[in-house]
Amino acid sequence: MNKFIPVSEPTITEKEIEYVLQAVKSGWVSSLGEFITKFEEKFAKYVGTRYALTTSNGTTALHLALVSLGIKEGDEVIVPDLTFIATANAVAYTGAKPVFADIDPETWCIDPDDIKKKITSKTKAIIPVHLYGHPADMDPIMEIAEKYGLFVIEDCAEAHGAEYKGKKVGSIGHCGVFSFYGNKIITTGEGGIITTNDEKLYEKAKFLRDHAMSKDKRYWHTEVGYNYRMTNIQAALGLAQFERIDEIIQKKIQIFTWYKEYLGDIPEIKLNPEKEWAKNVFWMVCLLNEKFNEEKRDEFIKKLKENGIDTRPFFYPCSMMPTYKKDGFINPISYEIYKKGINLPSGYNLTREVVRWICQEIKTTLKYI
Repeated sequence: MNKFIPVSEPTITEKEIEYVLQAVKSGWVSSLGEFITKFEEKFAKYVGTRYALTTSNGTTALHLALVSLGIKEGDEVIVPDLTFIATANAVAYTGAKPVFADIDPETWCIDPDDIKKKITSKTKAIIPVHLYGHPADMDPIMEIAEKYGLFVIEDCAEAHGAEYKGKKVGSIGHCGVFSFYGNKIITTGEGGIITTNDEKLYEKAKFLRDHAMSKDKRYWHTEVGYNYRMTNIQAALGLAQFERIDEIIQKKIQIFTWYKEYLGDIPEIKLNPEKEWAKNVFWMVCLLNEKFNEEKRDEFIKKLKENGIDTRPFFYPCSMMPTYKKDGFINPISYEIYKKGINLPSGYNLTREVVRWICQEIKTTLKYI
């Protein structure tokens, strides 16, 4: 097959083009316009929250949520060690300290038991990440938060439409945060959104998002705010994508079932988990090989790329990064799993034929690793 297969690519149809052109022709191309309002309203209804607030990207949404909840210098926020670095960085932006908890080996999401071990008198919040499309185990997390008086910010950047015991992620914690980067389940190019039922949190975030400008006195600013607004053009793309979200998620699930069909008979390979209480949306199809170490994993990635198949390694644990590294600190499960995992091509436009070919190449390549 003489074609390069990327890990991910957006699905753009005539609907997206039509909506974006409408936004451009309207003249409302910046941070005001009807597409922003429609996108926020429809997304909130879909998730099951009273409010949704668009932002310039998922990282700014995380930062805005944290600041709006009063997280500040000297505080601690517990985050999973195995996640994209933005989760930890957003905490650091506030001056607070990210504290890294280990993951559950069965879900790859934050382990509630390890959260308990990481709580101190300085802990103010928990950010569970619904990694690669699978929900974290939210009931025990919410129980811990209630017991210790902590906020819970769900990082749903990779899990649009995923469900925990029948509830959409982003509706369970004090707020949810989503990303609409180009490789996400739905995209606005760059963009994010905060979902919440808390009116006070919503109003505070909305105020800070627009330079903390007074509602009553234009260009009057009583606090240090941010320019974290989404544009109407981005929202137009997002609304069109959102109107296709069920179709996109269903295709993601279908792609995973093809991979499972063709790779499920290899003993050392484990694909994405899906607990009985979860609906996984399979943002990325993941392959975990028990025989891999970091060197073998990277060699496997290299050989697949030589054959036209793009893959990527699991995230490095945040606590390995020079910015956050602490001598002697290891979360054993996070440190073990990152070495063994890769993300396979997961784009919407994949066909059964292409997935079958990818799996044949995987099987062949494994013989030489």
